[in-house]
Amino acid sequence: MARKTMMLLAALLVLLSTSAARPLLDERAAPANLLWPGPDAYSSPSNAISVPDPLAEANSSAPAAQAYGPDQFPPEINPLSGLPAANLQNLNLPPAFVSVTNFPTTARPQAGLSFSPFVFEMYIGEGMTRFLAMFYGEFPDPAAKAGQGTAEDYSIGPVRSGRLAYESIRAQYGGFLVMASAWSGVAAQLNDYNNVFGSDSSDVNSAMIQVSDLAKIAAKSQAGLKNSARLSGLRFDPAAPAGGQPGRMIWIPYNFLNQVIWRYDAAAGAYQRYQDDADGVTFVRLNDRLTQQPLEFENVVVMFVNHRARAETLIDLDINYQNPTRAVIFRNGQMYDVFWTTRNEDFEKKTGMMRPIRFVDAKGQPFPLSPGQTWVEIVPLYTPYYETVDSTAYLELVKKQTPGSGNWAFQFYAPKASGN
Repeated sequence: MARKTMMLLAALLVLLSTSAARPLLDERAAPANLLWPGPDAYSSPSNAISVPDPLAEANSSAPAAQAYGPDQFPPEINPLSGLPAANLQNLNLPPAFVSVTNFPTTARPQAGLSFSPFVFEMYIGEGMTRFLAMFYGEFPDPAAKAGQGTAEDYSIGPVRSGRLAYESIRAQYGGFLVMASAWSGVAAQLNDYNNVFGSDSSDVNSAMIQVSDLAKIAAKSQAGLKNSARLSGLRFDPAAPAGGQPGRMIWIPYNFLNQVIWRYDAAAGAYQRYQDDADGVTFVRLNDRLTQQPLEFENVVVMFVNHRARAETLIDLDINYQNPTRAVIFRNGQMYDVFWTTRNEDFEKKTGMMRPIRFVDAKGQPFPLSPGQTWVEIVPLYTPYYETVDSTAYLELVKKQTPGSGNWAFQFYAPKASGN
């Protein structure tokens, strides 16, 4: 969190003055401190949940920040994170969307995700999910922050093939795609994409993209952004809104062998990601390969989206031009029932351009994200959710509903292929 703390301090200074990727970690031999701590670490001897007030603990020592958006952002603020950009010139470049694999497990830990203002996780069939990681306003550069090396020493990935659903997300932000090729029927429906290929045909994880190459592609695609105002629409506020419910844990079983758990860390003010080691039992806290630090995101959003499965592994998402649709936002240890939307509003009608996915409350007013990074879990419209126990046991999480626990389960059901 030191990087984000420094960025918040930079925001304060602005306000006062102007009004070599490491080798893959073998998860099966993960250090003990990386393994899921178990419910006892968060419970009293009586097994009743006893967690300090996340708002009080997280905000007590955090530097003050300011609310921004949804329409106007100071020139130094990234409109997709609510934080100062590492390099103001990067805000003139279009967002880069990199297809990052989550399977096989030898791809983990992935490289560069902790530098992404938005990561979209989506179901791609056969029990697997894949990440579409956005890079905007900042490129991964951990060595420069530590005073060692340059960004050219680092790569993002592993990069895998393109998917149908990428196009609707890319179009919303006016960005470009980076992928390790795609089936011809998929590639024909994608726009503004760039292919990278692996260096070892025997290693499915060998396709990576160097940060310097990503920056060069962004510079060449600069005209694609056209109007920086098209990235407006999000609201950021360090103060958690009223009306939330406890939201300490999120469990999404995309498959028994692909279970995701997010747990709120009050000291970090963010959610940390755990995932089973494709065994349904062993949960490992995931790191960023570049920083060797845990993946921590201030916001975790569960978006309910209509899935259109043409085949088992050919799934599209209805994201463009959508009226308010259900979403759940987790921030500051709280859970909020809200809506996401991409409907045409004044900006779209006047310019003919799209803008980012936005979040609104029941009255249609912008709902604020916490300044920082956002991870979006995309699930089908019919996905049920409920509060459950603090556990990693699949059957307990499925069967035991525990209102008021703050441990939320989203019971994923794979979309059925229509054959169309």
